[in-house]
Amino acid sequence: MRKIPALALAATLTFAGALHAQAAPAAWIERSNADAKVLLDTIARFNPEFASQVGLPGYDSKVADLKPGIDERSRTALVQARDRLGKLLATEQDPNVREDLKIMIETTAQRIEGIDLDRKYLLPYQDVGALVFNGEFVLLKDDVDAARRPAALARLQCYVGKAPGCTPVTEQAKALTTARLGNKALLGPYQGEVEQKLANTPRYVEGIRQLFAKYKLDTPEGNAALDALDAQLKQYDAWVRHTVLPRARTDFRLPEPLYAYRLRQVGIDIPPEQLMKQAELEFMELRGMMQAMAPAVAKAEGIHATDYRDVLKALKQQQLSRDQVEPWYHEVLGHIEDIIRRERIVTLPQRQMQMRVASEAEAAAQPAPHMDPPPFLNNHGERGTFVLTMGNPAANGDKSQAYDDFTFKAAAWTLTAHEGRPGHELQFAAMVERGVSLARSLFAFNSVNVEGWALYAESEMLPYEPPAGQFAALQARLQRAARAYLDPMLNLGLITPERAHQVLVHEVGLSEPMARQEINRYTFRAPGQATAYFYGYLRLQQLRLQTELALGPKFDRLAFNDFVIGQGLLPPEQLAEAVRTQFVPAQRKH
Repeated sequence: MRKIPALALAATLTFAGALHAQAAPAAWIERSNADAKVLLDTIARFNPEFASQVGLPGYDSKVADLKPGIDERSRTALVQARDRLGKLLATEQDPNVREDLKIMIETTAQRIEGIDLDRKYLLPYQDVGALVFNGEFVLLKDDVDAARRPAALARLQCYVGKAPGCTPVTEQAKALTTARLGNKALLGPYQGEVEQKLANTPRYVEGIRQLFAKYKLDTPEGNAALDALDAQLKQYDAWVRHTVLPRARTDFRLPEPLYAYRLRQVGIDIPPEQLMKQAELEFMELRGMMQAMAPAVAKAEGIHATDYRDVLKALKQQQLSRDQVEPWYHEVLGHIEDIIRRERIVTLPQRQMQMRVASEAEAAAQPAPHMDPPPFLNNHGERGTFVLTMGNPAANGDKSQAYDDFTFKAAAWTLTAHEGRPGHELQFAAMVERGVSLARSLFAFNSVNVEGWALYAESEMLPYEPPAGQFAALQARLQRAARAYLDPMLNLGLITPERAHQVLVHEVGLSEPMARQEINRYTFRAPGQATAYFYGYLRLQQLRLQTELALGPKFDRLAFNDFVIGQGLLPPEQLAEAVRTQFVPAQRKH
């Protein structure tokens, strides 16, 4: 899932087509959303690109604040927002609104802590190419109201300093780094991270040019702004090579307090050592299950092999061409939706799911398959999009390094279940259609909930898939177990990247470029985030079992899954509390 820096908002995660009516929100949700304006306006002031992403009007032509003193100014504003929310909590009586206020206060405190930790340990460094591409891309999609698209030109003109009151973003980024260069105690960015970001810059520029051409913004003014961006980014990258790379560190590991903070940010609430032990057991169990299943899959598919690694390699030979990918995935989606209805797994959204293959610039920004989310504000039927990445063009500049991990036929079952339905896309579509408070859809965001639901969704579908699809689903879960022990082992210095790469290729069965992407993810793209899949799945399955034990024959899977979705993105403890105190008593009365 794509991450939104303003909130560490996922991922991994924008809806078009027919307009569907939404249920009027409950009175407490309206009150909670009014309170949320305190935090929403604070974040939007410093990160207008985030405001555009979630559908907040009035920010589409504005750009991120990188002016001098940004840390101090944003921290002060967040402290003021936290204090205002605290005063609201002191007088609020409704338990749901109180829960939401606590969520927003915790989110604000976490953001303040992040500013303090980064300022204490890290030399500031901006990937300006990615910042500009993401800021433009959020406005230049088929799903976005055409009336908003001209703002992409106004935003670009501000990025390059061609709009009144705007300084080129590259100059602001330089100034932020330069102001703290003299502090030798600060850690520079990881060398591999800087080199990859430099390699991505031309892809971002070309990606924006393609978007401007597609949406008819390549006017004389548009082309002038694009040319200015190209020139400024080349100058900025030259400055990075001369000034930042000499300060880059060769050890990717973060100081321990920073890595611990990253884990808390994604929702991990146990020590990494405990997480590793649980994941190691799961890995061994899953590997044994794959080996036990391999001969049966081989027989069904006419494969002459018995080792699970060889069977997986043979299944990967059933590759889809680029023009076959979307039709095949949509065919699989049709089967999955039929199963969901027949087996009463979860209530399907009214709107249809959409998916597409990522552009090269998108793949550079987010090299793994992901979900682009719908806007939660002013949503007029816009749909989330499952975006399939077919390669990692950022890897060593070698465009031939395509993944084979998602484009073989059997993989479509579990990846559709994860990124599409009943996974990410269904979770977010349901929140939009049913009405979930902003506190629970935006500010409660944690990868443990989001990725845990998606992995749980895979397991709900697994019994109904063909044998090859089940085998691919187990391999995907094996990868998530590996993530949950390799990420902390790498960041605690317990394993080398080379050995972790070997595990991913030879034991999990990932392609070489996909394994590289994984190692980059654990070491510098998003340290800690990859652990959330396994842990979220573990907590949700535990909650499912506890609920089944409490209700016995009154347990209803459809009702349970719908209730979980209806709670938004609550962290594990709050979700468990809601199930215990609301869902279980209500079901007992039936």
